[in-house]
Amino acid sequence: MAKSMILEWFNAQDAIAAGHALADSFLRDDARPTKGRAKAGGGDRRIEVQRLLQRAVLNAKPLKLNLFKRAKLLGAFKWRLIEQGFDEAGADELTHLLLLVLSGARAPLAESPSARPSAQGGARRRIDLALGAADAAADRGDFAEVVVRLQEVLSADPGHDIALSNLGDAFCFLGRYPEAERSYRRAVQVAPERADTHLKLGSVLHSRGDFAGAETALRRAVKLEPRSPNSLCALGHTLTAMLRTDDARICFEKALRLKPRSTGALCGVARLATMDGQFGDAETLLRRALEFDPECIEALTWLVEQRRMTPEDQDWLECVQRLLERPLTPVDESGLHFAMGKYFDDTGDYASAFEAFRKANEERKKISMRYDRAARTAWVDDVVRHYTAEHVATPVGGASDSRRPVFVVGMMRSGTTLIEQIIASHPRAIGAGELQFWGILEYKHQDWVRGRVPDPGVGATLAQSYLKELVRHSSDAERVIDKTPANVDYLGTIHRVLPNARFVYMQRDPVDTCLSCYFRNFVNAASFAMDLQDLAHYYREHHRLVAHWRSVLPKEVFLEVPYEGLVADPEAWSRRVLEFIGLEWDPKVLEFHKTERAVMTASHWQVRQAMYTSSVGRSKHYQKYIGPLLPLRRLSP
Repeated sequence: MAKSMILEWFNAQDAIAAGHALADSFLRDDARPTKGRAKAGGGDRRIEVQRLLQRAVLNAKPLKLNLFKRAKLLGAFKWRLIEQGFDEAGADELTHLLLLVLSGARAPLAESPSARPSAQGGARRRIDLALGAADAAADRGDFAEVVVRLQEVLSADPGHDIALSNLGDAFCFLGRYPEAERSYRRAVQVAPERADTHLKLGSVLHSRGDFAGAETALRRAVKLEPRSPNSLCALGHTLTAMLRTDDARICFEKALRLKPRSTGALCGVARLATMDGQFGDAETLLRRALEFDPECIEALTWLVEQRRMTPEDQDWLECVQRLLERPLTPVDESGLHFAMGKYFDDTGDYASAFEAFRKANEERKKISMRYDRAARTAWVDDVVRHYTAEHVATPVGGASDSRRPVFVVGMMRSGTTLIEQIIASHPRAIGAGELQFWGILEYKHQDWVRGRVPDPGVGATLAQSYLKELVRHSSDAERVIDKTPANVDYLGTIHRVLPNARFVYMQRDPVDTCLSCYFRNFVNAASFAMDLQDLAHYYREHHRLVAHWRSVLPKEVFLEVPYEGLVADPEAWSRRVLEFIGLEWDPKVLEFHKTERAVMTASHWQVRQAMYTSSVGRSKHYQKYIGPLLPLRRLSP
């Protein structure tokens, strides 16, 4: 699942436990179980309160309390006191004292880099009051009010690193991720030695799809605190998203050595197991994480990817529904709705499934880049205009005659992973997964890719660089499969650079394809997939582009494979594909589901099953909900 990582600092279990422990400790010191005993008075009581505050500072420091966790700790502390006999007014008084201390526990104003003479006296009092009001608003789940109160703090002290960090937290809950990123960056500038702020910045960048930026921030967090399981896990998740699974595994294993009950590390290892097709092992790891934290959002959302859900998973559903009643970040809320949608789809409750997927996509929209229909149309117009049959037929200077590259392309969720797995099951072929080579090229040399600037030097460099990339995946395989659906945009460029490469285009029923896209959490990789109207537009432009490639590319390099035909007669189509790419028949390809290789895409479960046809016509269950997609069936292949 292409889902953004759960922001672990919002898991308040440790903070709640600390609040309970502080209250219990205070109760042990104060041995008079009478109503109203929290009224401050007398030397003994002052000593007890002072001890409480000292313990609070010591206990809070390793927790790295943010605004949300601090509010949960205070609430747990107050209600434990009331449960044990304190009157509410007394508990409120102690809780307020605790709040004032915790507001500066991680970096007290007197010692913080943000403390300055202007933040003394009356200004200091206003800051304390605003911080307290922010905590109270967070406890109510009113994060818009939190933003207002923290901005009051920053108007008095613009360099208050705690307020900046907590403001980023509040923006996350409101789904205002660009503003959260800016707040965290300012906090990092003010207090660059604070590892937790680097962790938050890296996690937000991950959620926004900026994995390179996330890696930089998270490596800084790990450098500052090498023994932080949370930072190691966050880095591991980012490396997993970047397909650097060996490095990710090292991070998760280090985290587990430091904290064997780390749910983030257990979920990270489970994700790697899923990619390797070890679904039983993955579920065991996720179940263990849920033993340690029954409300671990990452474990709950990833569990549905290990198998088909059944009505016997009612306990799982009830837990997810309870969590969705609480204030959550859009990342977490969308992840839970996507998971719940799969549960209902698996169990045949299609109305509930579609509603869950609709809510999931609405939450994703809050944090994702908008799909630009005009820009997409302009891109296709440019490609069609410049890549004429004559232009495509002219290799660039330095073009390679290698036959190693095989490109599997098509719409996402059209069966590209399935055909890659079939070919990769041949002894003389290997699947390289989704390489980002040509997409990165588009950003670096956009005019060249669009055919406007014929630069033979660039072409020669591309050919050599791409073939070296294939060697990194295998030095001896005769065919290496690059299964990147988006490469369909660059077939003209690729053919001019690698004229002997082969293109296998997967064609699936357009409504089934688009519905399957709508049901997947692609994070920012497919902004068009979050809205049915956008999906319909994107597919029409995709269809127009493929029709152009079909007309200008030589027939010997372009093969269309119908998904429905492949699942109905896998041997016939597998033979045709192997012949097309120049490999002899091998029956091993019919047992593709037994091939041991890492599968990094959303189809990791499907390609581990024997061929099945249940996905054909899947959209029939959702006809009444998907009006914008239905006209796509009129488009001819």
